[in-house]
Amino acid sequence: MTDAHTAGPFIAAIDQGTTSSRCIVFDTDGRIVAVDQKEHEQIFPKPGWVEHDAAEIWTNVRQVVDGAVEKAGITAADVKAIGITNQRETTLLWDKATGEPVHNAIVWQDTRTDALCRELGRNVGKDRFRRETGLPLASYFAGPKIRWLLDNVDGLRERAEAGEILFGTMDSWVIWNLTGGPDGGVHVTDVTNASRTMLMNLHTLQWDPKILDSMGVPAAVLPEIRSSAEVYGEARSGALAGVPVASALGDQQAALFGQTCFEEGEAKSTYGTGTFLLMNTAGTPVNSYHGLVTTVGYRIGDQAPVYALEGSIAITGALVQWMRDQMGLINSAAEIETLASSVEDNGGAYFVPAFSGLFAPYWRDDARGVIAGLTRYVTKAHIARAVLEATAWQTREITDAMRKDSGTELASLKVDGGMTSNNLLMQTLADVLDAPVVRPLVAETTCLGAAYAAGLAVGYWPDTDALRANWRRAAEWTPRMDAADRQREYKNWLKAVERTMGWLENEEQEN
Repeated sequence: MTDAHTAGPFIAAIDQGTTSSRCIVFDTDGRIVAVDQKEHEQIFPKPGWVEHDAAEIWTNVRQVVDGAVEKAGITAADVKAIGITNQRETTLLWDKATGEPVHNAIVWQDTRTDALCRELGRNVGKDRFRRETGLPLASYFAGPKIRWLLDNVDGLRERAEAGEILFGTMDSWVIWNLTGGPDGGVHVTDVTNASRTMLMNLHTLQWDPKILDSMGVPAAVLPEIRSSAEVYGEARSGALAGVPVASALGDQQAALFGQTCFEEGEAKSTYGTGTFLLMNTAGTPVNSYHGLVTTVGYRIGDQAPVYALEGSIAITGALVQWMRDQMGLINSAAEIETLASSVEDNGGAYFVPAFSGLFAPYWRDDARGVIAGLTRYVTKAHIARAVLEATAWQTREITDAMRKDSGTELASLKVDGGMTSNNLLMQTLADVLDAPVVRPLVAETTCLGAAYAAGLAVGYWPDTDALRANWRRAAEWTPRMDAADRQREYKNWLKAVERTMGWLENEEQEN
């Protein structure tokens, strides 16, 4: 720790993600000083069901916080604030008195509430709550998951109505436990996470009583909605005891913040298990007529909220994992680039990975995955190329929808996440978007965003201009594709997407 750059003080960020939890310590330049990370179990009780053990997650969070602080060779006195970012929509109910979860957390990918969502749509359909919440009725969001737990865990509804049960997304669970748990833990969430429950009114930034009533969720279980950057309380135990807990942002909004997309029309795309593209729409929640969701981007203290349009793609990095684990066509994720680069093009093959239906801009849970355009000419290398192109074309569909909804052209796209190490994918993205694609020096933008927000809350950084000055470009890709080729390939891609729809018939009839 003798390096001049790593003199304190520091900010710590906890990222409670879908597959792992980690803690990163950052310095004033937004550089990483230390990281600790731990995976947790993915529980699949039935097809389409995905759960996490929240007690295991909290144990892991404590361990990675202590681990990162130890690796950095610092103490709590060197840390000015703790920021939180989290997998969004994952839903937990726990006992207020004991801190025990009443059931495993139901993960955002879980589709068990499909039928409930159709039922809630009544005669209106999936747009029933869109005007108030910015969201379509889909199994993805937290509200219906709460309702499912209240309906399916014995005696839970009575306990919830009596005020004995707390609901939270993972930010709330982590903050409650960090600040004392059953012994005075603070029960809060921030506007970005609350905007993913389908229970918050985007205009008032408060829980919507009419929707709570329609959804059958008692107000007594809900956390207080706060801004994304303010001191909620202080850590009560572990290596960071006494340090203020000062930010919470859903992971995708944290990445928007970490990429310093503070101006209207600035956008980022995070390429992980799935892909999430967010565009800053400033002080206006822009209604989407093209299958995107309207969400809160962030809110700093008592400043006005900043909204965003978001396009979510369910399967991107997960498709590469599937090629590796289920198909055995590659031995490591990195190998896909080598394999795909060994051919000039996709050989006429298109791969639409609608493994759990299609998210934006279609929201079709009756769709399933398809490989189209196969001939005997196609090799596994062509399929590998089609896999990477699937991520690019799905991104293109979302940027088209954003342009139609917001009237703003995409000037360039800031990217982050694990898949951005794939240079062929990055070039393909620039080609199909016909826009520059820019990767920052610090790829951990989700954690960085949580750190930035916490730092602003305690005055560690003076303002967002100081954060922008920290942002550095590592690489940029510019379009090289002929316009006619782009148009032809896009048309073929859209034909392939059509082939995925209506695969599950009973759902089609219910819809």
